[in-house]
Amino acid sequence: MSGTGNEQARKTAEGLAYSAGFGNEHSSEAVPGALPEGRNSPQRAPLGLYAEQLSGTAFTEPRHSNRRSWLYRIRPSAAHPQFTRTGNGHLASAPFTDAVPDPNRLRWNPLPEPPAGTDFLAGLWTLGGNGDVTQRTGMAVHLYAANASMTDRVFSDSDGELLIVPERGGLLLRTEFGLLRAEPGHVALIPRGARFRVELLGPTARGYVCENYGQPFVLPELGPIGANGLANARDFLAPVAAYEDTDGPVEVVNKFCGNLWTATYDHSPLDVVAWHGNLVPYVYDLRRFNVIGSISYDHPDPSVFTVLTSPSDTPGLAGVDFVVFAPRWLVGEDTFRPPYFHRNVMSEYMGLIEGAYDAKTAGEGGFVPGGGSLHNMMSAHGPDRETFERASAAELKPQKVDDGLAFMFETRWPVTLTPHAAGADHLQTGYDGVWQGLQRHFRR
Repeated sequence: MSGTGNEQARKTAEGLAYSAGFGNEHSSEAVPGALPEGRNSPQRAPLGLYAEQLSGTAFTEPRHSNRRSWLYRIRPSAAHPQFTRTGNGHLASAPFTDAVPDPNRLRWNPLPEPPAGTDFLAGLWTLGGNGDVTQRTGMAVHLYAANASMTDRVFSDSDGELLIVPERGGLLLRTEFGLLRAEPGHVALIPRGARFRVELLGPTARGYVCENYGQPFVLPELGPIGANGLANARDFLAPVAAYEDTDGPVEVVNKFCGNLWTATYDHSPLDVVAWHGNLVPYVYDLRRFNVIGSISYDHPDPSVFTVLTSPSDTPGLAGVDFVVFAPRWLVGEDTFRPPYFHRNVMSEYMGLIEGAYDAKTAGEGGFVPGGGSLHNMMSAHGPDRETFERASAAELKPQKVDDGLAFMFETRWPVTLTPHAAGADHLQTGYDGVWQGLQRHFRR
């Protein structure tokens, strides 16, 4: 997109209106009278629109977990030509069978800059994942690097919902439901099957994507924490209705059972004039996360930093959790304050949005914004040598940790790499060395 195009996207993104609340029954109409009263599918929908339901869960799932929305659109989604296969680029899906799961601790530098004209979809790069898209289980870790907006094409993912984590450069997300602005420090979620287009708010954009094949993300249970804390439902923002009524060729790309399929429509499918329901895209500001921590001793388990969780068939065991290490105070007495050494039955991919992470050394060759690390199940990890020595000797006065924003995709199964991730030039060599030099201090 040209500088003029970026400026247009920025102006559009300024002052967007939203509807607040996670899991709410939202309703919105871009034209007064477009929403029907008292029923979902009247004999004739208002204003000559077509009524269509988008279901994100089975019809008969329990009411508390059922996700669906009714869309009132200029043309029905069914009015489209045949889809044909197109190349997947560096986008891959589960099952990941081209490599064996790797127990080694791994870390990557940021993605290299892409060729000119690379949009969000073309810039997706799969690191790895687990499960099986055809069974709707598991997840995938993707990164993206782009320098152009999506023009005259839209994308939808039948395989899962997409949790987008911008690291550099803001995004304007034009969805069937309306518009979202996602900046570094925000996350945006696009439901399974919802169509959208990504426009850049600056010359480049880079970030991370968690593709969740399993149950839709929900807020975690709070248990003894009480009625408030962690991510507050009111801070999740859904779009208000906005539509495109344009004729002309538009490429629609659909990810289906691991492959990309394309069709050329004669109109924009982002033509929803009104909608209501609880299956919606949303954006959330990670700095609003209400951090819960220890005010006596010991570092709490990282589960207290969970923003969203995708439940599995085992209570408390997530298909994937999204965790954020947001600004917080550390006040524990006689406590090693960074995250402790541990081995974990879960597998952890960690990324950095800005600044530094308190358990890792920053700077070139270290854990840097746009980079990431993978610690598969039972891989021993924890603070590096420099961090351990510093924290072990630090004066234990109250400390504000606000110089970084890190996150984690934590999943129940090991993450198997793609061949291009396992052999990437930006895969760091010698990552194990950060734990070398941890001395033997045992004394009888």
